[in-house]
Amino acid sequence: MKLKLSIVTTLYRSAAYVDEFHRRAMTAASAITDDIELVMVNDGSPDNSLELAVELHKRDPRVVVVDLARNFGHHKAMMTGLAHASGELIFLIDSDLEEPPESLPQFYELFKREGCDVVYGVQENRRGGVFERTTGALFFAALDVLGDRPVPRNVVTSRLMTRDYVNALVSHQDREFIISDLWQVTGFRQTPIIVKKLSLSPSTYSLRDRIELAVKHVTTTSTRLLYFVLYTGILIFGLSGVLILFYLGRYFTSGMGVDGFTSLIISVWFLGGLITLILGILGIYIANIMSETKRRPYTLVRHIYKADAVVDRKSSRDGDAQLAIRR
Repeated sequence: MKLKLSIVTTLYRSAAYVDEFHRRAMTAASAITDDIELVMVNDGSPDNSLELAVELHKRDPRVVVVDLARNFGHHKAMMTGLAHASGELIFLIDSDLEEPPESLPQFYELFKREGCDVVYGVQENRRGGVFERTTGALFFAALDVLGDRPVPRNVVTSRLMTRDYVNALVSHQDREFIISDLWQVTGFRQTPIIVKKLSLSPSTYSLRDRIELAVKHVTTTSTRLLYFVLYTGILIFGLSGVLILFYLGRYFTSGMGVDGFTSLIISVWFLGGLITLILGILGIYIANIMSETKRRPYTLVRHIYKADAVVDRKSSRDGDAQLAIRR
C-alpha cells in the first residue's frame, strides 16, 4: 500500500519563505514517497503569504491552503492544519526554515527503526543570547515546580506523527491550550531526535507574548499552583494564630502590649498584596473556565483551496472540519 505523507505548516509573515519552503519540503518528502500533501494554514498573515500560497496551489495541486478568518495564534493554527491533513504520516514543521525541511528523512529513518508513533525534534542547546537562554531556563524551572507533569526541554515544532496519534491529538476539546502540553498528554510512543534550529528570521513572539505564554502554560495545564495558594493561606493562618497566642500570653503574664505603626502597615501591605495575588491567580483560572464553557470553535476557516474541493466558512476545530473536508 502506497504511503501518503502530509506536511503541515502555518503562515504568518511568511511571504519571504513560502516558495523556498515548498521547494525544499517537497524535495525532502519525495525521498520517502511520491504521494505528498502540503497543508498550509494562513493564520491571518498581514503580508501576502496567502496570495503566494494560493499561487503555489494553482501550480502544484498537492498544496492545500487553509485560510483562517483571522489571526487565532500559532498553536491553534497548527491544530487546524493537523485536522485537515489526510496522510497516514503527518510531518508538522514551521515554514520559516529555521528548522530545515531536509531533516524529514532522518525523522522517517528513526521512525521506522524505533517503531514508534511520534518522532519529535529537540534542540541540543537552546539558541539565543544570554538573556533568552536564562529566561528559558527560568521558565522551565518554574514549570517543573508549578506543573502537574514534567515538560521536555527545548522542544521544537518539527515532529513526524502517525495517523492514529494525530486523530487522538485533534480529538482534544480544549479551547485554551498549549500545544506542547497536548503533544505530551496525548501519550503514545514518542522518541526524540536532535535537530539544529537556525536563526534565519526574527521571532514573532515579543517579550509580552512570551510572558503570556508562560502564564497560560501554567494556568491551563497545572492544578499545583492552586494547591500552593491553599498551603500559603494555611501557613499564614497558622503563623497568625501562633503570634496571637504568643502576644496574648505575654500580655497576661507580663503586661506587655503590642504597639507600632510600622509593624501594622507592613502587615496590612503584606496581607493585602498576598490577597490580591491570590485573587489574580484565581481570576486567571476562572477566565480559562469561562472560555472553555463557551464551547466556541477555536478557529474559523474562511476559505479552503484544494484540488478536488473548495469549501467556504467551515468551522475548523475539529473532527467536524476534518470530516467535512476529508471524507
